[in-house]
Amino acid sequence: MGYSYDAKVMAGVKLRDISEIAKKTGIAEKYLTKYGKFIAKVSADDLGDALKKRKNGKLVLVTSITPTQLGEGKTVNTIGLAMALNKLGKKAISCIRQASLGPVFGLKGGAAGGGYAQVLPAEDFNLNLTGDSAAVAAAQNLCAAFLDNALFWNSHFDLAKESVTWRRVTDISDRSLRNIAIGGGGKLHGISRKTGIEITPAGECMSILSLAESLKDLRKRMGKIVVGFSAKRKPITAEDLKCAGAMTAIMKNALNPNLMQTNEHTPCFVHTGTFANVSHGSSSVLADKLAIKLADYTVTESGFGADLGAEKFIDIKCRQSGMKPDVVVINCSVRALKVHSGDFVIKGASVPAALKKENLSAVDRGCSNLEKQVENLKMFGVPIVVCINRFDSDTKKELDVIIRRAEALEVQGVAVSEVYKHGSAGGAELARIVAKCANEKSSLRYLYPTDMNLRGKIERVAKSMYGANEVKYSELAASNISTLEKSSLDSLPVCMAKAHLSLSNNPAKKGRPRGFKLNVEEVNIAAGAGYIVVRCEGTNTMPGLPRVPRGKGVDVDVKTGEIKGLF
Repeated sequence: MGYSYDAKVMAGVKLRDISEIAKKTGIAEKYLTKYGKFIAKVSADDLGDALKKRKNGKLVLVTSITPTQLGEGKTVNTIGLAMALNKLGKKAISCIRQASLGPVFGLKGGAAGGGYAQVLPAEDFNLNLTGDSAAVAAAQNLCAAFLDNALFWNSHFDLAKESVTWRRVTDISDRSLRNIAIGGGGKLHGISRKTGIEITPAGECMSILSLAESLKDLRKRMGKIVVGFSAKRKPITAEDLKCAGAMTAIMKNALNPNLMQTNEHTPCFVHTGTFANVSHGSSSVLADKLAIKLADYTVTESGFGADLGAEKFIDIKCRQSGMKPDVVVINCSVRALKVHSGDFVIKGASVPAALKKENLSAVDRGCSNLEKQVENLKMFGVPIVVCINRFDSDTKKELDVIIRRAEALEVQGVAVSEVYKHGSAGGAELARIVAKCANEKSSLRYLYPTDMNLRGKIERVAKSMYGANEVKYSELAASNISTLEKSSLDSLPVCMAKAHLSLSNNPAKKGRPRGFKLNVEEVNIAAGAGYIVVRCEGTNTMPGLPRVPRGKGVDVDVKTGEIKGLF
């Protein structure tokens, strides 16, 4: 299968005009701004007002065990589950995040699903779409320019350059930008200081776009952005810099969700692209809220494993928006659980031949990760369904091991999914189980109260979600915490920035690590987004490229305009 298989599926799909998809979804033409025939932005404020009195449909959250570098099908099953629910006669919409150019041209590849569970047109999905990410980057960088301009002109609010936390962003993976010096060459060229550049999905402006519920809310959040502190530890904001209004203007159109379609013409909102390892990792609140008014079932995803994406979805996104998932689907696969046995080392994106051979012992031992992630989800009081994403190399005996282990965890349902290979037909069992479990009692609860002290919140997540037995703070992190407490900025949820390939902060530790220490290097306020970022040891907000980036194989046929090598 792989990317050539995805391209083959795409070639056999005749896309429908997005107006037709919108009409079927219940969105009138007047709420659309079309970007060609197959993509449209939906006027969120206007449509939201029109739908206000409608009853909410069911909200289904799709999360995962701790992922591997191979990708295990979480987005595929988010898309496929919505298609399968539609096939059962339910009205369903999927909500997924927009692709970042970093992974597209790096190691991971695109984010539009795959096989017979894709969002199309995939080229547009993965390459800029409607320009939202560019708008986010422009707003973030405008703020940085205003900040450095204030330092240059020695503006009156006494911003200490050593305290500046705001960084510029770009949507290309480039490790050389993690730590840089700017303003060299004399005062004519600006104030010299050390800083860094983050990838766009890690920037606060992307998080703000994802969490804002209206244009008014977006403007308010922009004003709250803290760019640094004065010598007396007073927070300096984007409102102080007088750039929050201009930032909002740049992002005004980006606030509206993008409507696309799957290969079976099921509607899908594609909006915002935060990463769950360094940000909150969900698609937008606006997309989810529109979907739950328009559909019987909204299938939305959170990034990476349940310890990162699902925890933040509930403790940050749900807490802010008031949304409550009716059921959580946790995605896993035979090959990922084999990796979590610790017997296999994955290098690059190729699947080792040994991983395709039946190995019941490795699957069973790797289920320790599934066990821990299910335990994590149970802390939130929501019904749980285990989805086993099937690959061709999986044997019945291996699948039976997972089913037996999952049932022993007393989840509400277990299903094998083959939506990648068979589309909605391959997700029928999953859809039936999810529809049934979505009607069961759900008593959502958060992991901690926001008025708990800051170290208490950090340690609650580290010890209960990850399994750490101790949290160690660097001198910088301890100073950061003191500053936030003295500035009364500590009564917000925490957003942990941590390795995504392990429950611990060491990517090499697979399965269910125990008795480890979590080192916290830095703690910063993201007041506009409404949370506190806790950066753990070794976590970067700017990825690096692999030895052989996927972008090396991408080109354009100058005669036909066809993009080659993207899939």
